[in-house]
Amino acid sequence: MKYTRLSALAALGVAATLSLTACGGGDDSASGSSSKGSSSSSSSSSSEGDAKAEGGSEAGDAKAGSGSGSGSGKDTKAEAAGGGAAKSGGGKVTFCKTEDLAIDAADAAPDENEGRIDITMINRGSTTCSATGFAGVDIKDEDNTSSPIERGQAQPRVTTLKPGDAAVFNLAYTIDGSGDSLASPTNIIVTPPNETHSVTLDWPSAAGAIKGAYTDVQVYPTHTTN
Repeated sequence: MKYTRLSALAALGVAATLSLTACGGGDDSASGSSSKGSSSSSSSSSSEGDAKAEGGSEAGDAKAGSGSGSGSGKDTKAEAAGGGAAKSGGGKVTFCKTEDLAIDAADAAPDENEGRIDITMINRGSTTCSATGFAGVDIKDEDNTSSPIERGQAQPRVTTLKPGDAAVFNLAYTIDGSGDSLASPTNIIVTPPNETHSVTLDWPSAAGAIKGAYTDVQVYPTHTTN
């Protein structure tokens, strides 16, 4: 009887111990779980915060990039404008062709000492053209030789001719009044600026004699008559 009671008490003690152990283990597990959950939550929160911060920074960079892109767009517009200018540049006025010009030479000496011949070019074509620059000029002598004329010290002026407009350039020299001039010009060979085709004009009969050689005659750039 005594033995049975002792056995029962012992059994109760073991059960109580087991019960306490089980409770303690459960608390540890819950605590561990709670700690892990807390750590996981904290880590997740921190990652989201970092992600938001990085996302914001990337958005800023994207905006900055967008700004660059927008700048690029402006550059593209500028290039397009340049393209437009180039296009209109492609449609710029072309140089007058010899075949479209009516060319004539006339004596225009202001006095008995200064010889000047005006050579007029009229645009008889159907489109506007440019006669800007120096014409090529050779003077042909009665002995059938020709001499190129040098350019005078002057800057070319823009000379644009609409249909019917005229441009003039001059030959200048000193008149020989002695009657002993060795020059006997018969023709003026003219090549308009930026052209390769020439026309042969008669030397104006009223023009004074050239003093010195043909190398002393100078040609000046074209200009409009307006």
